[in-house]
Amino acid sequence: MANDPAAHAQDATAFEFPFGLELPLPSMLGIQITKFMVLELLVAVAMIAVFVSLAKRIEGGKVARGRFWNLWEALLVYVRNDVVFSVMGKKNGAIYLPFIWMIFFLILFCNLFGLLPWMGSPTGSIATTLVLAIVTFLVATISGMRKFGAIGFWLGLVPHIDLPIYLMVILKPMLFVIEVASYMIKFGVLAIRLWANMFGGHVVLAVFVGFIAAAADSAFYVWGSVTIISIAVSLAISLLELLVAFLQAYIFAFLATLFINMTLHQH
Repeated sequence: MANDPAAHAQDATAFEFPFGLELPLPSMLGIQITKFMVLELLVAVAMIAVFVSLAKRIEGGKVARGRFWNLWEALLVYVRNDVVFSVMGKKNGAIYLPFIWMIFFLILFCNLFGLLPWMGSPTGSIATTLVLAIVTFLVATISGMRKFGAIGFWLGLVPHIDLPIYLMVILKPMLFVIEVASYMIKFGVLAIRLWANMFGGHVVLAVFVGFIAAAADSAFYVWGSVTIISIAVSLAISLLELLVAFLQAYIFAFLATLFINMTLHQH
């Protein structure tokens, strides 16, 4: 970590533990299993365990009791009312709510797993965030094409302009290219924004922890001072990362809701 702080935030073919211990991951059917694959599977299991249990607790209008269950219920209600319904309305919002819930909690759980020692955050990989952005792009585009038609949707990206025909012939194709590129870039930004925040946060944390190893050969008072300062700063950054874990999940879900709603209400 001291030599390459970015390695802490990258995917790997083994789990690394203190004192040089490693848990190598096998290949299956010619596919190498990686750390992030395992973590994504654990995230899926954790989500099923939490929300299936919560669903049983509130089944039939019952009230979920306990701070743990109230936390998840509050998050569900917040995303539903203040993100999806406030942007899309209840009619359209009810259709896309399961997808936004899935996106929000998948990102949140991945981010939270990254705070566990010796684990890692799959959202710190551009491959993961790119897939999330592509899925959101497909949901938004297919929704728009179902409403306006395959051709009508893409042509509808260009705003209506009252111009003479000779100008329309020149400007319309230019605007079409610009609007399509802008539409694609929006979803690319979704992937880069999430990846950059999660990757950058873990690298900064690894840098401060790496100072301890870098100062290991120094005098005891130097190493002790560096260790105390590094641990204190790392704890502060970890608390900040906890906030970022929730914030980035909210931002991705909110922007995904906006982008889907935009395809349903064109110029």
